Amino acid sequence: MTTPVPQTQTTADESLLPRLLKVAQHLSEQKDVPRLLDALLREACYLCGADAGVAWLYDDAREGEGLRCLCRAPGAAQFREATRWFRPLDAGGLVEACFQVGEPQTVVLDKQPLAEPDRTVLETLVPDALALQLWPLYNHEGRVTGVLQLLYRKAVPRNLQRLEHGHLIFQSMLTYGGIALSNLSQVQELKELLDAFIKVLAQAIDAKSPHTSAHCQRVPVITELLAQAACDDEGNFADFQLDEEGWYELHVAAWLHDCGKLATPDSVLDKSTKLHTLHDRIDEVASRFATLRAEIRFQYEKESLQTPELEPSLRERMEQEIDALTADLAFLERINRGGERMPPDDQQRVKDMAQRTWTDAWGQSRPLLTEDEVKNLCIPRGTLTPEERQIINGHMDVTLDMLGSLPFPAKLKRVPEYAGGHHEKMDGTGFPLGLTREQMSIPARIMAIADVFEALTAKERPYKTPLKLSEALAIMQRMRDNHHLDPDLYQLFIRSRVWRRYGEMHLDPVQLDVEDGAAFA
Repeated sequence: MTTPVPQTQTTADESLLPRLLKVAQHLSEQKDVPRLLDALLREACYLCGADAGVAWLYDDAREGEGLRCLCRAPGAAQFREATRWFRPLDAGGLVEACFQVGEPQTVVLDKQPLAEPDRTVLETLVPDALALQLWPLYNHEGRVTGVLQLLYRKAVPRNLQRLEHGHLIFQSMLTYGGIALSNLSQVQELKELLDAFIKVLAQAIDAKSPHTSAHCQRVPVITELLAQAACDDEGNFADFQLDEEGWYELHVAAWLHDCGKLATPDSVLDKSTKLHTLHDRIDEVASRFATLRAEIRFQYEKESLQTPELEPSLRERMEQEIDALTADLAFLERINRGGERMPPDDQQRVKDMAQRTWTDAWGQSRPLLTEDEVKNLCIPRGTLTPEERQIINGHMDVTLDMLGSLPFPAKLKRVPEYAGGHHEKMDGTGFPLGLTREQMSIPARIMAIADVFEALTAKERPYKTPLKLSEALAIMQRMRDNHHLDPDLYQLFIRSRVWRRYGEMHLDPVQLDVEDGAAFA
């Protein structure tokens, strides 16, 4: 049978009133829903003498409206979400009835039949239960947001013996807990929305260019691996720790570290070859070479008709000239893809080639390579000219402007500093602010290492093949020696094997050519 909870009063130990005040303070200090419910259920079971309890929260994110079991009471099981206990509002059980009516209820379990959802909970938690109580939880708007279910192996106490006006005070505690729960849920919903927005923004940045795809998603992985290693370190970073808020601050910064690339022109960001503008101009160069080959063959045929006796030598000369043209074009196609370093001899070969001429369709003699083509083909590293690289580097100024304009709360105030540090160098020669090691926080220096390592090992960069671990670590070792990377963090990066753990998650097996990083320490 179902009856209202009795509201009788008894004289009891009012020394527990300070406990309730401490409970209220404890509830307000919780930073996530499971912990808050844990505290609320523990206290409810204690004050009411219940053997177990379950918290049910309203959820409209699943198929249809319903109640989800977020945690279980002590003595029954570990506090955690039990997704299999999701109950639609039309399930017809006691919990749904309490939620819809909004009144506390006491249920004595005699021979009355129970709905399947109720029977499942009882059989799982307290098979020998004799009674249960149901308490609605209200938010600040007075709307029911959940139900607290207490289970008893004995008869339900008619009142709370531990407190005068026990039920009234207890219900007030539940109301306070419900409001705290509602506020915390709203905060977490906003946090989830922020997380989703950040990741969508990162995906948009990565989607701007197939050559940097997933960069914004992979840098946070390396960042958090190295940050955890620093937190666990008992040497140079023994004093470095991140609390829950600090971890989230670093998480946000890592995902937003390249947000300024949204303002970078696609023509620069997506420049996959040295001659790429709206299209790869190597095709135009190839057409000139084709014209030159045709000119060579025409000259051969003309001279052969005039001096047939010289035909063999003329043919040999023609073939040599065509072979040389073919080799030159192959050379240009190769260097057009960019690379880590272009030797001076190769640059001179391009300049010499530009001195050669070809005849266009109007009979005009033109240089085989234009001045702009020579400038781009002689780029010593990568595919960007100094001017284009400056445009790329400008994304950090945009990043700082974007992040600096956002009203970050106090708990996220260091996001711009962390995110803005990944292109700074320890000797002050980096950008955008030219900070030195002493002027940078540990998280900002961590992000600098993460960004470099991801860029070196990325599989999508057009100007280079993916570097093996040995190649990437050798470059980073030189950067450490040149005071570009933090030496202590680099040492920790090697010693903690962050490079290997990340490689096993995100790199191709062929890149994993190092097991022991001692040679790169």
